[in-house]
Amino acid sequence: MGEATPASATPSFDGIIIGAGISGINAAYRLASDFPDYRYAILEARDSIGGTWDLFRYPGIRSDSDLYTFGFPWYPWNQPNPIAEGKNIVAYLKDAATAHNITPHILFQHSVQSAEWDQQMWTIDVDHDGTEARFSAKFLIFGTGYYDYHKALQTMIPGIQDFQGNVIHPQFWPEDFDYTDKSIIVIGSGATAVTLVPNLAKKASRVTMLQRSPSYIFSLPNSMKRGWLSRILPTKIAYYFNRMWYLGSAQFMFRFSRWYPAAVRAAIEKKTSAQLPLGIPLNPHFNPRYNPWEQRLCLCPDGDFFKALCSGKAQVETGIIETIDSDGIQLTSGQRLSADTIITATGLKLQLAGGIRIIVNGEKFDMSKKYMWNGLMLQDLPNAAILLGYTNASWTLGADASMLSICRLLKLMESKGYSVACPDLSDSTQLEPGPILNLNSTYITRANEQLPKGASQRPWIGRANYFSDLYFAKFGDLSQGLKLSS
Repeated sequence: MGEATPASATPSFDGIIIGAGISGINAAYRLASDFPDYRYAILEARDSIGGTWDLFRYPGIRSDSDLYTFGFPWYPWNQPNPIAEGKNIVAYLKDAATAHNITPHILFQHSVQSAEWDQQMWTIDVDHDGTEARFSAKFLIFGTGYYDYHKALQTMIPGIQDFQGNVIHPQFWPEDFDYTDKSIIVIGSGATAVTLVPNLAKKASRVTMLQRSPSYIFSLPNSMKRGWLSRILPTKIAYYFNRMWYLGSAQFMFRFSRWYPAAVRAAIEKKTSAQLPLGIPLNPHFNPRYNPWEQRLCLCPDGDFFKALCSGKAQVETGIIETIDSDGIQLTSGQRLSADTIITATGLKLQLAGGIRIIVNGEKFDMSKKYMWNGLMLQDLPNAAILLGYTNASWTLGADASMLSICRLLKLMESKGYSVACPDLSDSTQLEPGPILNLNSTYITRANEQLPKGASQRPWIGRANYFSDLYFAKFGDLSQGLKLSS
């Protein structure tokens, strides 16, 4: 198998993967396993493997999915903690890439600027440390995640420009920032805020999570005890059972939440109330105005968020910001919160395909006007896949289901002598367009106009669920809605 070549040689590949995060590493493994003679390269804009997990450096950055399903099925997670910190995930990705000879195929500091399709081939223009380079490929795989690495979600916070202390967005956390003995307000109630509060409270004098409306925070133990099953079964089989347990229980929890939202809400409220200290009521701080799993649940490993509240160093406030002045926040309720540091954990800006300029046969490609084909390709976009994960389960499950489908498609093309595969929708009038991500979180709803569209049935759908996507990857009809040509 050929390895990646320096940018100056402007080589041609069978496949190019954009991004060396968890999606890109998994894509490389699947390609190399199914097509050992393929020449492929991974173009990575940064100087390290890891994607999100290498970019984010805020205190306590961790997965919000268990590593038994968030990790690779072909490189088992072998640590006792299902929820892992960012640095451990990066180490795991590097180990996986090294063990399977993926690392030599990665070209670091290769930022893709544009990708142009012309009849039979992709031409990819790259900025490599200020030098322009060009690559070509038969098939293009976007393992770029789903948000903007360079810009955070813009949120209007009145008076934020008048604050005289530190204002930090978690996506751009300064490595030299010392928060010892700081009085900190974290604006937000999502997974990032819930992660930050207990970690900041270890050194700060006081941490306040200020939320306009609450989220569901669900505690779970973060260590797998070695039970009788692990003692009698080989490690790989025990790992498989753990993976199946987490996969099945997560899917069941999501479905049960949709079927019986009141029962799930009551169960979460009961568990939450039992962990709250005196003086912090369930309502309004932990009583969301939406049903469970209409937005993603915030995982709280070993109850660390609630332990921080019980320590007295962390607190939660629910209210609307009237204005921010030089040293604090005034709420519309009349309450004032003082601080010397404000952290705006207000969400991420969604962006598919890394914001790369895509041109098809001389015309700029606008994905917002297109439908997704089986959650992995786009209408009228030839020989290209966009790897997406799930909003209600581990990201990697969806990205891997996509690659299994793509590899089966490539085998079909090879066996039939086809060189081009392009989703084709001649009449969209019979389709009812909808979002491709099935949650109503603010950062998702605000981005829907820029994202591709999905319908309610195959083949024009976004990510569905792992079991149906896996079935499609192995047995689904690849010809429906897909134009194949030589």
